Amino acid sequence: MKTTTEYLWFDTKKHREYINITRDVEKVVQKSGIQEGMVLVSAMHITAGVYVNDAEDGLIADLDEWLEKMAPYREDYRHHRTGETNGDSHLKSLLIHHEVVVPITEGALDLGPWQQVYYAEFDGKRRKRLVIKAMGE
Repeated sequence: MKTTTEYLWFDTKKHREYINITRDVEKVVQKSGIQEGMVLVSAMHITAGVYVNDAEDGLIADLDEWLEKMAPYREDYRHHRTGETNGDSHLKSLLIHHEVVVPITEGALDLGPWQQVYYAEFDGKRRKRLVIKAMGE
């Protein structure tokens, strides 16, 4: 079995941001030479996530609004007693989850017709990264 590992770094401009990373993941898969296997895409921070869905601006706005309703910014999170101010960002990350696994078939990502891979940042304006690990034959 072959494996390839690469890291993507992000310096987001906004506190919450959704970045389409499908092309970046595809490049790692192509570079790996793996024909059949899977690729793990995992955020390496506890206030970020990775998901697969449609690359449509209205849906992304709906997702952001839904997450803010589910885990709104508030000053009274118990986590803030530690000196942090990002309790909602941790909860948003849990709702999205921190990683996805995508199949590799015939040397390419095996996504549905509208599926794209996204990095979701919930506590931005600072340097963050994710890992892409392709595995297979």
